[in-house]
Amino acid sequence: METFSIAQTTRERIPKLPFLALKELTLGKKFYCSLAFVGDKRARTLNRIYRNKDYTPNTLSFTLDDMNGEVFINLKEAKKQSRKREESFEYFVALLFVHSCLHLKGMEHSDIMDETMERILKRAGIKNTYTGKANS
Repeated sequence: METFSIAQTTRERIPKLPFLALKELTLGKKFYCSLAFVGDKRARTLNRIYRNKDYTPNTLSFTLDDMNGEVFINLKEAKKQSRKREESFEYFVALLFVHSCLHLKGMEHSDIMDETMERILKRAGIKNTYTGKANS
C-alpha cells in the first residue's frame, strides 16, 4: 500500500528533495501523507476556510486521523521567506515539510520541535547551502 503522494498545482519549481525519506523519518513508514504544492491563492483560501486566518501561509498541515494527514506547501511564499531567513530554498522547503509532518504527529511549536526538525534534516543529509545569491 502506498503511503505517500505528491501533487503539483503550481508552476513553481519543486526542489529535488527526498520527500519520501523525510516523511518516513518524521512519521514512519505506515503513516499516509499527501503533499501538495500550491500557489498563494489556494494557500490563502485553505487558511481562511479551515483556520479562520486571513494571510498567505508558507505551509499548512491537516491531520485526518491517527495515521493520515495532508501537507500543503506554498513554494512562492517559501522562496520569499527563505531569502529573508538566509536559508537556501531547498533547505527551507525541506524544513517546512518536516515541520508540517511534526504537526501531523501532534507536536506544537517549541524548542523540542526545532531540535527534532534539525535532527531529521541532518539524518537526511540536508544542509543549508545559502550563499547570499538569488535562490533558484
